[in-house]
Amino acid sequence: MKTLNWILFAFFSIGVGLYPVIYLLIEGRFGLLESKPDALLASQLWNILFYQHIFFGGVALLIGWSQFSSRLRQKYLSTHRLLGKVYVAVCLLSGSAALYLSFHATGGWIAGFGFGGLAVIWIYTTTKAFLAIRQKQINQHQAWMIRSYALTWAAVTLRIYIPLGQIAQFDFIEAYRVIAWLCWVPNLLVAEWIINRMGILKIVKA
Repeated sequence: MKTLNWILFAFFSIGVGLYPVIYLLIEGRFGLLESKPDALLASQLWNILFYQHIFFGGVALLIGWSQFSSRLRQKYLSTHRLLGKVYVAVCLLSGSAALYLSFHATGGWIAGFGFGGLAVIWIYTTTKAFLAIRQKQINQHQAWMIRSYALTWAAVTLRIYIPLGQIAQFDFIEAYRVIAWLCWVPNLLVAEWIINRMGILKIVKA
């Protein structure tokens, strides 16, 4: 079961991490772009930050999952450290763009607050993870990285919930307002459960 969970974890991380490439292969509106008004899609700033968000977020997904493999970490420590620095950089770039995009979220202010909250907490947890390892606080670093990647994984859960909502024939806008919170709040709760199960919570002082 543990091996299967790890395979699924890597599969979804890599699969959704590669998802932004589709935007380069398909012309015209695709995916969530179909719900955006023409005026917004014509904005150069919005387009720059949209692609900054999805591509750097994709990189975070692609490299982040491997950081949790103790075998890879012990065998390739220098690579682990390099990928960790790249992960922090791309999360901050993607998260800062996501914060701007949240002001133009489909679904209005409810969805906007959801995605904006995700962006702020994603930046915060990633920064805390980076500062902890700089201070050689290994346990704190591990706990904050678990939280950070749980929020990175919102990209995965978002793409699970949206088609489920469509299958259930929920109104897209109403469902999207809920998904703007559902895609990351449960992830963070699961992260806290994992940290507690590993015994890190007793050490970490938030």
